[in-house]
Amino acid sequence: MSNDTRGNEADHSDAALPEQATDATDAEPTGDARPEPANTADAASDEDYGMRRSPALIATAVALPVALVVGLIVMGVLANRHHSRDPLALGAVPAPAAAGPECTALFPALPDKIGDYTTAELVQPAPPATHAWQLPDGGDPIVVRCGLDRPLEFTKSSPLQVVNGVNWFELRDQTSGVTSGTWWAVDRGTYVALTTPDNAGATPLQEVSEAIKKAMPEKPLDPNPIPN
Repeated sequence: MSNDTRGNEADHSDAALPEQATDATDAEPTGDARPEPANTADAASDEDYGMRRSPALIATAVALPVALVVGLIVMGVLANRHHSRDPLALGAVPAPAAAGPECTALFPALPDKIGDYTTAELVQPAPPATHAWQLPDGGDPIVVRCGLDRPLEFTKSSPLQVVNGVNWFELRDQTSGVTSGTWWAVDRGTYVALTTPDNAGATPLQEVSEAIKKAMPEKPLDPNPIPN
């Protein structure tokens, strides 16, 4: 048997190589090979920014639905203000021709809205041949009454104003301090009274004149005689 051990030595030498490689891997790098530490300042800055940004994002996310709810509430309040307008109570006045054909033709011709004034609900039983408009918040109404008696103040000397082809006679108590006046359409045979607040302007007179002109034929004036 040969005593040559060179082959065995080579085998032992090769077997040791993995252990050496392991040692080389586990060893700490030296010199330029050492890895640089992570930039902890930048990481901390990003983390701080995220922490600062998160409350802002949360506040925005909360504010959006809150703003939406507030908007809906405001819209509901505005709508309720319109619908909560109380029915309008109007006193009865003599209107012998209220059921006549002229008044029957007039009311379908009246507008549903005059400026910001909308048709008002009347307390029942309402006077016959009567229509009213009111602002959404209430206040003094615009009122049309048809079929009334000829006003005593309408005489041959009364000044008239023509609006859209209709002759009107204004009746107002100058001493009472009222902020509304009543106009009488006096050239249709059937008398129509329009009471309107001063701050409503000329629009009510213009639009009611248009309705009267379309629905009621013009007839000769018939004023009262001038009193002695």
